[in-house]
Amino acid sequence: MSGVESEFRFPLADTALRALVQEALHEDHAEHDVTTLATVDASRRASARLVARDAGVIAGVPLALEAFRLADPDVQIRTERADGSSVHPGDTVLHISGHARGILAAERTALNFMQRLSGVASLTRRYVDLVKGTRAAILDTRKTTPGWRLLEKYAVRCGGGTNHRMDLASAVLIKDNHLAAVDGNVGTAVRRVREFATSGIPVQVECDTLEQLRAAIAAGADSVLLDNMSVEQMREAVTIAAGQVMTEASGGVRLDTVRAIAESGVDRISVGALTHSAPALNLALDFE
Repeated sequence: MSGVESEFRFPLADTALRALVQEALHEDHAEHDVTTLATVDASRRASARLVARDAGVIAGVPLALEAFRLADPDVQIRTERADGSSVHPGDTVLHISGHARGILAAERTALNFMQRLSGVASLTRRYVDLVKGTRAAILDTRKTTPGWRLLEKYAVRCGGGTNHRMDLASAVLIKDNHLAAVDGNVGTAVRRVREFATSGIPVQVECDTLEQLRAAIAAGADSVLLDNMSVEQMREAVTIAAGQVMTEASGGVRLDTVRAIAESGVDRISVGALTHSAPALNLALDFE
């Protein structure tokens, strides 16, 4: 296998990568592909290209490589577009040469991985491009497909986005339901977190109002989540924060609203849609 390499570090170790792809191939009964076994001679060799049908950003190449390799250990693959690369319709991502049966058996599994992750990367890039020239970074959330979080957050990075906390243990986010459990007392919630959590763990407070924002600053929060605030409220919140805490906008963020939100002066914008609503990038495998 040869070709260009990605600047992004793939998040799965080799053993985990292999196990995930092997499970996906088994799910598809790739080893018992009735159509291919009936129509294609075992000795038949073929060449194919994995190509982009639409413009976007590629992510998930290592998964596709593993799928083809597991289906045919003798397969030869040349990578033309690595993870994080932009593509246009007709661009070749992979050149594949090997046993036709193996290529056909792995085709759908390879495409399923890459279309999903490339869709996340592509949507992320659109958001990132829209806020260029502002201070705002585009962040993901924990609204990920169960079992795919490392992969989907990796795809966000490939698209130029930034990862929010990876899981519930890596950072503190005091949300409205946490505050409800302490009768809305932001100071109490932050104090309890500081007493309980590991020293140095970042503490963020979700704020629905400017009063909660002031309380979070007074309590010593590291950052605040401005939840579903108007752009005008966000501008005022940035003024109140005045560098004392990092500000993050969340809720109601869409492609047609993200620029105005970024121009309010917030430091970060979190977008759940990056991972829960990204459309798959149209990729295909063409035999030559």
